[in-house]
Amino acid sequence: MASDSYPSHEGRKKKSDECVKSKDKEADVLKVQVDIEELTASGHIALKQGDCEEALRCFKKAFKASIELKETRVQQACAFNLGAAYVEVGKALKGLDFLKRAQPGEKGERVADLQFNMAVAHEILGNHGQAAGHYLQAAQLYRSQGDGASEGDSCMKMSHCHLLLKDWTQAAQSFQRAGESYRMAGKLDSATMAYKEAGSHMLQSDDFTVDDIITVLTDCLELSNNIKDPELLGKVYNDLGLIFSQLKLFQEAAGCYERALPLASTRPSRLAVVLQNLGAVHNTLSQYRQALDYHRQAADLHGSLGSRRAQGRCFSNLAFALSQLGEHEEAAENYLHALQAFKDTDDYKGQWQTCECLGEVHFKLRDLERATLYYKQALGLLSKCKDSSSSVQERLVNKLSEALQHRLSLITPGKPQRCLGPRLHTQNRKAVLNGHRAKTEPQVSGAGSAEVSTGEPGKEEEAPVPDGEQAHTVTMGEAGDSQSPVTGSLTEQPGYRTVLPGANRNLNNHFEHPDPHYQNQDPSNHPVLAQQSENLYERIKPMTTQTNSETPLSESSEVSPTAASDNEETIPLLKKRKSQICTVM
Repeated sequence: MASDSYPSHEGRKKKSDECVKSKDKEADVLKVQVDIEELTASGHIALKQGDCEEALRCFKKAFKASIELKETRVQQACAFNLGAAYVEVGKALKGLDFLKRAQPGEKGERVADLQFNMAVAHEILGNHGQAAGHYLQAAQLYRSQGDGASEGDSCMKMSHCHLLLKDWTQAAQSFQRAGESYRMAGKLDSATMAYKEAGSHMLQSDDFTVDDIITVLTDCLELSNNIKDPELLGKVYNDLGLIFSQLKLFQEAAGCYERALPLASTRPSRLAVVLQNLGAVHNTLSQYRQALDYHRQAADLHGSLGSRRAQGRCFSNLAFALSQLGEHEEAAENYLHALQAFKDTDDYKGQWQTCECLGEVHFKLRDLERATLYYKQALGLLSKCKDSSSSVQERLVNKLSEALQHRLSLITPGKPQRCLGPRLHTQNRKAVLNGHRAKTEPQVSGAGSAEVSTGEPGKEEEAPVPDGEQAHTVTMGEAGDSQSPVTGSLTEQPGYRTVLPGANRNLNNHFEHPDPHYQNQDPSNHPVLAQQSENLYERIKPMTTQTNSETPLSESSEVSPTAASDNEETIPLLKKRKSQICTVM
């Protein structure tokens, strides 16, 4: 009996030890799990507070602790969080390595976030094509989850990748999809901005019709009524005005600028830009009398803000309007103000264009000596511009030749004769100059514009785009507002005299911050502006999931001239690259 009972007692003791060990092991596992949960929660809090280093420390400890467990799902979640934290601090390559360890399991929020974070990592590394692919997968997964806001964020990021790849069609389509997603999610302000961007970039692609663009702009205008922020709403209207201007729908553009005007009244820098654009579009509509006050107010505001180059463009716009109203002397005075502004900012393109305008005005005033002088100056300044075209040089040479010919035609032909003895009977003779009888007092026609040029207006030199500016130049040659030729011996010479390309200058689409210094920097030195088409105003205004985008009929900045692209400040593609963190438990 005793011998039989002994093994039974020993078995019970072993089982008891195993139970104790099992309980201890379970307690250790529970402790590790609690530690992981606490570390993960602390990491999330640190991220929300902007303390990325503390978040990284917490997620590292959580990942190391997860290795002790044999639960693959927990390890994947910790690797995901750690990878996202590395991406957040800019260590994209290391972050990508940890993100790859987080294998996509069943469909859910974590999988969509994983694709989004991998896209951010590739974007930081400059792999924009791969980044766009991951953003697309993230957008599709968010849509399957019914998360329209996150889908819109992914589409906005995807759009910026396509912009960097210069795929304008895909970029516009992605912006449009973002607008639809935001609209479904009830984020109407974000939807408005996305539609505005879509319309802006549609202009750069040949795959969209005017009706396609107008449809998007109509949606944007409809949704803009829901924007409560007056500053944001004013920017939207100004940018839409620029897009309508690009479409040559100037009445619609004027309506948008008029809506933006009261919304910008509290910000002088923004007000200056809206006034400048409104004056320029009235010039385009040949509403010169209405444009005068806008030009003068814009010039005063730009001057008070130190935006010298933008002020010069306003003077140029004002001078053009005055010239069209027949007030040539006052026009010449304002062109001189513009010329000085361009000299102050070392803007050679603005200088030669203004000199050409001055030559035109003095030609109409029959001051041929000054007209000749300014045409010569324009040619000299043109030689300092690297991007000058031969057609512009030819036009200036032709105008200079014409002015010189008219000067010579006013000189009586024949050798001078000395009056010895009785006076020669010359008082009844009327000198015939180039087949025309010379008039003692030549008359200048009242109002008008230069004769229509045979050259293509769209190929005229564009006005310069200062640093940080995005603007749109309107060439007046298409308006058909030809100026009346000077009467008398100054005969009309068709073929190359046009309304000058720089005369009705730049619609300005930037009104964020005025340049505190003279805006004399070369826009070609700025990568964002360099991506824009020379004939389009739009600017690339990327958005991230955590930051607001700034945007075109384009983005925006406060002081800028009136040509193809001054903003508002240039916004970097990613103000802050954001990743999304999922919870573990």
